[in-house]
Amino acid sequence: MMYSRNGDKMKYAVVTFTQKGDQIAEILASSLNIDLYSKKKHSNFDFAKVSKKVMENYRGIIFISSTGIAVRSIAPYIKSKNLDPAVLVIDNSCNYVISLLSGHLGGANELALKVSKLLDAKPIITTATDNLGLYAPDMIAKDNGFVIEDLKKAKDIAALLVEGKKIGFFDEKGIIQTPAGYSSSLENISGLLYISSNDIINSKLGEYNVPTLKLIRQNIVLGIGCRKNFSQNKMNQTVIRVLKQYNIDVRAIKSIATVNVKKDELAIKALADYFKCQLKIFTTEDIKKVQHKFSGSDFVEKTIGVRAVCEPCVELSGAKIMTIKMKLDGMTLCIGEV
Repeated sequence: MMYSRNGDKMKYAVVTFTQKGDQIAEILASSLNIDLYSKKKHSNFDFAKVSKKVMENYRGIIFISSTGIAVRSIAPYIKSKNLDPAVLVIDNSCNYVISLLSGHLGGANELALKVSKLLDAKPIITTATDNLGLYAPDMIAKDNGFVIEDLKKAKDIAALLVEGKKIGFFDEKGIIQTPAGYSSSLENISGLLYISSNDIINSKLGEYNVPTLKLIRQNIVLGIGCRKNFSQNKMNQTVIRVLKQYNIDVRAIKSIATVNVKKDELAIKALADYFKCQLKIFTTEDIKKVQHKFSGSDFVEKTIGVRAVCEPCVELSGAKIMTIKMKLDGMTLCIGEV
């Protein structure tokens, strides 16, 4: 263990103030990838600087201290439940492991259970849904890779669950089984959680007039080809317009796929950044193996070595093609579904 200068989002920071705390940190290091920030071991320990650094640069922080010290440390840097790291507190006697912050999305509850077993200590988890054996909306999203439409709506649905209200559950694809605490029957419900990649809610679901939360399934692949130096703004606006036409939520994009000849095309890279999705690049040799299934162009083949780009790239991504190739004034687009 060492005093890290830059931090690491793949690691946990352990902050200690006593010799006993350092001993507990040694045990943690046997199973967790940690950086140690020790007041006893590091002569340049600055509590204020350490507090800022660990909150901004680690996936989680474990304080071996009082809860008061931990709260004062993290308070100025708390942003929101989808951004904050997991924060645990372990008392110096190693009796308790407290999940203090970001229990669900940050993984503090899960981490507390793991650490408590490692230390033979008692985990303290205060989130109501966990204590009642209910599956909170944000945990459904985290465990399945869904995007939460609105964190406030997620909180409202969780509150209704805790109150024992009937919450309807609907997965548009019928993939996820109805979780504990929810009902597949949508009669006399007080709230509704549904999973979809659609932009506009199913009209039948909208008739219930109850608090409703959408979890967005990221299952859409966009195959894209374009002219050299294609306009970034034009590509962005064109794709968004087409997604609206097909009633696809822009947050449902899983990846964008194109040919290696276009891997440095700024418009395609900017589009992947906009959607915050993966950019998949396939070689011309990859495409040649499947291009015979699709209509092609002699001009495109002469220019880049293959007869088609967008449709083959969607297929190579492992997605089912939803649309044929769309020719859109200098660019081509194909939409697929994983």
